[in-house]
Amino acid sequence: ITPTRAFGTMHQDRQRRMREFFDECIEMYAARDDRLTERFSENFSGYPGSGKELVHDRDEWIRITRQDFAQVPERIGIEMLDLALQELSDDVVVGTAFFHLHLPNDGQLLSREVVRLVMVFRQEGAEWMIVHSGISIPYQSAQDGEVYPLKSLQEQNSALQALVDERTQELHESQALYRMLTEDAQDVLWRTDSRLVVTYISPADERMRGFRADEVVGHHVFEMFTDQGIALVKGLLKRRAVEDPSDPSGGFLTFQIEHRCKDGRIIWGEVMSKLDRNAQGDIVGYHGITREITERKRLEEQVHQLAFHDPLTHLANRRLLVEHLDQAMSASKRSHRHGALLFLDLDNFKSLNDTHGHGVGDLLLIEVAERLKNCVREADTLARFGGDEFVVLLCELDTHKVEATAQAAAIAEKIRIRLAEPYVLQATPSDPATGTIEHRCTASIGVAVFHGRDESQNSVIDRADAAMYQAKEEGRNRIRFAPGTGEAG
Repeated sequence: ITPTRAFGTMHQDRQRRMREFFDECIEMYAARDDRLTERFSENFSGYPGSGKELVHDRDEWIRITRQDFAQVPERIGIEMLDLALQELSDDVVVGTAFFHLHLPNDGQLLSREVVRLVMVFRQEGAEWMIVHSGISIPYQSAQDGEVYPLKSLQEQNSALQALVDERTQELHESQALYRMLTEDAQDVLWRTDSRLVVTYISPADERMRGFRADEVVGHHVFEMFTDQGIALVKGLLKRRAVEDPSDPSGGFLTFQIEHRCKDGRIIWGEVMSKLDRNAQGDIVGYHGITREITERKRLEEQVHQLAFHDPLTHLANRRLLVEHLDQAMSASKRSHRHGALLFLDLDNFKSLNDTHGHGVGDLLLIEVAERLKNCVREADTLARFGGDEFVVLLCELDTHKVEATAQAAAIAEKIRIRLAEPYVLQATPSDPATGTIEHRCTASIGVAVFHGRDESQNSVIDRADAAMYQAKEEGRNRIRFAPGTGEAG
């Protein structure tokens, strides 16, 4: 396996280690090595090459992998074209690779396609594991009992060979070969005039969006897109005209945009567009290729969720909370309104864990998160800082500190009362009669009011944290306010 290049945003040593881990996984796959399944996380999910369904079950994915190895037991060739490694958080790295796949005796049909592979790695303890894998190969679905569509490829290859033998002379004399390749492509090929009116679109658009060619040709391209998409294209055209109005080459412009489907669905497409110019350099149209990337966008959303949210409660994590606090402080500086940070710690959470186990403790944390959601506004931010610590970020309070403090106090008291209500936890959902646990839990709350950027983010967090510990020391189940910057405690 010889890649052409590799790049990423992480530190060089970390990038090297992650590249080695990626190469090990690819080598085990190419060698049909069953040890690859040991790298699958318990929370593994992925899209198999011949399927469109997201497989959540790790055992099912192991079965699919072994079926893959059994169908093609010989070593396969992987011709790497490009690899990108991106660090999303301290323990999450995404690798995106593009390569040609060479299967034994496939007639070179599949090996012409560019395969896209997205793998998400997560550090679990001391080991890096594969938590998600998505592979995109533009070919038809495999038959029953197959992972790779070898039978279909052989049948299609034979049919194409017979057609080529029959029509070789005609193909040399006309554009039939070009048309066949264009219309058989999975990606959509298109052309417009200078006014962005469609003059040609390949049949792949009907498979992708449901519109026949005669329903698209003669219409403006904006009819394909959502309002946000139209605004995006207008902005790109305007920028291109300003930045390089006379470039005779006009390289490809690549962007992602939402497309409308005939059945009302909205899908994502990756568009590669290029200018058409005449001999005088005037723009006479545009042509390009569109590939559906809806599943890739869904994966990106999943990765974003993994990087910025707590997996248990689905609240913001520490990283996202710090970003929102930075934004709130900037907004406060502009509007002169105060904000407040509430730091919460559950008072007797450890006893629940020690008595009933961490599973029941997790149920309590989930219930606490739900109660918090009902106590704050939609514009406020809820975060789990770790363990049994939660943070509430209140924005757009009063411009006067006394009034803002009173507002924060009212919300904090509402939270304190709500969290002190009894909890009924269902330890074993399959047996409600024996799995019900009643528990009482209070919270100690520290509040830090802030204004603009009079202090750093860490200072706001530290003041709220210190006030929370003061509430703990004074008997728990109470609220304490941190002194402002420069004030005595």
